[in-house]
Amino acid sequence: MTEAPRRNTTRVVVIGGSISGVLAAAAVKNHVDSVDIIEAHDLPQGPEPRTGVPQAAHIHLLHAGGAEAIDSLLPNTTDQLLAAGANRIPMTTNMVIYSPEGWYRRWHHTTHYLISASRDLTDFVVREQVLKDPRVSVHTNTKVLALLGNHRTVTGVRVHTADGEESELHADLVIDASGRATRTPQWLTRLGITGLAEKHIDSGLVYASRIYRAPGPTRNWPMVGVQADPRLPQPGNAGGLLPIEGDRWHVSLMGAPGGQPTRDPDAFETFARTLRHPVLADLLAGAEPLTDVSVTHSTANRRYFYERLTPWPQGLVALGDSVASFNPVYGQGISVAAQGAVALRNLISAGLTPDLARRAQRAIARPVHTAWTLAVGQDVHFPTTTGASPNLADRILHRYVSRLSRTATGSFHAATALTDVLALQAPPASLVKPSVLLTSLLGPIRPTLDRPQFTPAERKLLDHHLNEAGTSCEGDKGS
Repeated sequence: MTEAPRRNTTRVVVIGGSISGVLAAAAVKNHVDSVDIIEAHDLPQGPEPRTGVPQAAHIHLLHAGGAEAIDSLLPNTTDQLLAAGANRIPMTTNMVIYSPEGWYRRWHHTTHYLISASRDLTDFVVREQVLKDPRVSVHTNTKVLALLGNHRTVTGVRVHTADGEESELHADLVIDASGRATRTPQWLTRLGITGLAEKHIDSGLVYASRIYRAPGPTRNWPMVGVQADPRLPQPGNAGGLLPIEGDRWHVSLMGAPGGQPTRDPDAFETFARTLRHPVLADLLAGAEPLTDVSVTHSTANRRYFYERLTPWPQGLVALGDSVASFNPVYGQGISVAAQGAVALRNLISAGLTPDLARRAQRAIARPVHTAWTLAVGQDVHFPTTTGASPNLADRILHRYVSRLSRTATGSFHAATALTDVLALQAPPASLVKPSVLLTSLLGPIRPTLDRPQFTPAERKLLDHHLNEAGTSCEGDKGS
């Protein structure tokens, strides 16, 4: 990589070709002259696995808040995903979810949605749009070794290039989107910036995932999930099934210490039957597995509080998992990165001002805080969790949210209040508005369901499949 002479041009360097890095490039490319993405590995040419993304083997979704953020940065991305086979799942109309408080109803009135696709497809559709912009360049098989500059201003990066050479790449703004492997904390220390606060909260959850051929077309197929109940004395096991492109089911099973899934393909469906309800095991019985079982132990919640640091150098911004990574069971990562990228875009549109980096870091922290509150607010209550324990306020809030969740099993108003937050379109504080408090106090309006709801069309699709397996997933769709 040869450093060109500096002219009166503006350059941004993005560390990492992840979806966070590509979204960062999308956020800034219209406001600078050039963007250089530095990626340690190769980037695939199509919707294929990318090296260094083990979490891609597990179920992924885009919450409505994340999908809208991506469309704001890259118009019509959602339409392109749907055209490529992704599924738009209305909440809660096409969600069969067994919460700790019971089965959520599938209300006919849709308030939010999520986009379900393989991580490889989502990455590719986003990446393809950004990389076709002539202002964006990618340097693959190139590793960032250090930040250039001092504690006041970051002026670029030192890199080890694909040809084995070291060089300096100067920039007006450096964006760290390198993910969980970020080295920004160490680089800041080298610049003389210390005192970075960090939290690491780990429930010990292990993920095991597999892709199956669905028994029929997956268009309009519901998301199916069984959530863990931290109140039970057994390990916090859970599972989810998402329809993805190619008429396939992507299934992830999760288990806490004492009840973790393994790579054994023969044990996958057996583990699914140990969940609080056997609906996933029933659906998988007799279905055709298309992949081996992939397992990951990297599920901890970890957050760096960059927005609190003083001083914060000009010319440096961290985004995505480089700032905070969450237990993947909540499906927040891509959506939070997209919302952070929108916050950066909104600020850089006014130019590369001296206070841009500090203001951007604080703006990026807002969607991070929302997701962090949701994830940690749940994980802290599992007995296997390390790094934090629930205090009195946590316990009171958890009891209230549990009551609201129970109300949501039979109240459209309560269900909407919860999905507002879960879709990352409202802050957690909205759950304690007077109208929501009153709804929670009144409790569910409709009776509790005793089984999962499947529509007649879904049951018809499954009849042959389930009869052959000798199982049954009875239930009617209600509202």
